Amino acid sequence: MTKQPQIIAIAGGGSTYTAGIVKALLMKGDEFPIAEIRMYDIDAERQDNVAVLVDYVVKTHAPNVKLTVTTEPEVAFSHADFVFAQIRVGQYKMREFDEKIPLRHGCVGQETCGAGGLAYGMRTIFPMIELIDYMERFSKETCWMLNYSNPAAIVADAVNRLRPDARVLNICDMPVAIERNLSNILEVNRYDLDVEYFGLNHYGWFTSIKVNGEEKIPFLRKHIAKFGMLTEQEVENACHSEPSWIKTFKNTKPLVQMFPEYIPNTYLQYYLMADDIVAQSNPEHTRANEVMEGREKKMFEAIEQIKASDGDVEGKFHVGVHGEFIADVAMSMAYDLRQKWLVIIPNNGIIKGLPDDAW
Repeated sequence: MTKQPQIIAIAGGGSTYTAGIVKALLMKGDEFPIAEIRMYDIDAERQDNVAVLVDYVVKTHAPNVKLTVTTEPEVAFSHADFVFAQIRVGQYKMREFDEKIPLRHGCVGQETCGAGGLAYGMRTIFPMIELIDYMERFSKETCWMLNYSNPAAIVADAVNRLRPDARVLNICDMPVAIERNLSNILEVNRYDLDVEYFGLNHYGWFTSIKVNGEEKIPFLRKHIAKFGMLTEQEVENACHSEPSWIKTFKNTKPLVQMFPEYIPNTYLQYYLMADDIVAQSNPEHTRANEVMEGREKKMFEAIEQIKASDGDVEGKFHVGVHGEFIADVAMSMAYDLRQKWLVIIPNNGIIKGLPDDAW
């Protein structure tokens, strides 16, 4: 079967994740050919800077792929096969407020739940609707939007209410990141896991995790109760990882004790361990600061290095499950591969006792 090269529009082109997503797409070039990648953002200056890094990635890995950088919706969305939405309304400075203001009042400060999550959700809903309208106006009738924009559950419910017929699939890399950690514990490839999961992307449980047909939940529960959702080596070398994520994966030790059969999503800590999380948090230095001082800073260092023609910058950013996952889902949808992925969909009778429109 001849595979038609795809046109991918990335809304939120100025994101720190854009280069990793593009690299993930290009690394699948033989399986998922790309004709053109279009970066779209309303912040032209930031996007132009990120485009320096993306252009480097394209020229390094697939120089035949066309790269378009634009602030014009028609240019970005016309005849697109997929729209990848990853917008952050207010950028990281607003995330900082979302996290710090609740903490100053003794409440959980987090970008996807609590007061901060609600504020972020309210900012994101109508820009998302605007993107959907652009897609439906300019893109192919068969175009799908894969939405990474947080808070994913709030955005998914709002989009379903306001644009119920829109071709939007809401996804999140957190359950997949958990799969990665669990596969590391099991010393297998993430793609070898056969999982079952229910709940929201940030409020759910793994009910089955199999490798070659063998159930691994009992083994994983024992490991998590002792080490958290980390390998023994990661526990020993925790100083080399981001502190907030080390805390998060360690907090699964008490979380797993709360559910005798399942493995909970890490984000349940914000709901079931709220007082502990507030006590562990620093209202003056939150995850937003960690990102700005880490991933974002490294990205801009790579951009300056490219501008100065100063060698290889591949080590300044990585693909990770974030880029791999959205590329996998798009490829599966483009060619009807019938693969199983964890995505955000309404209940529609899957779980008895819950409304059909529950997410």
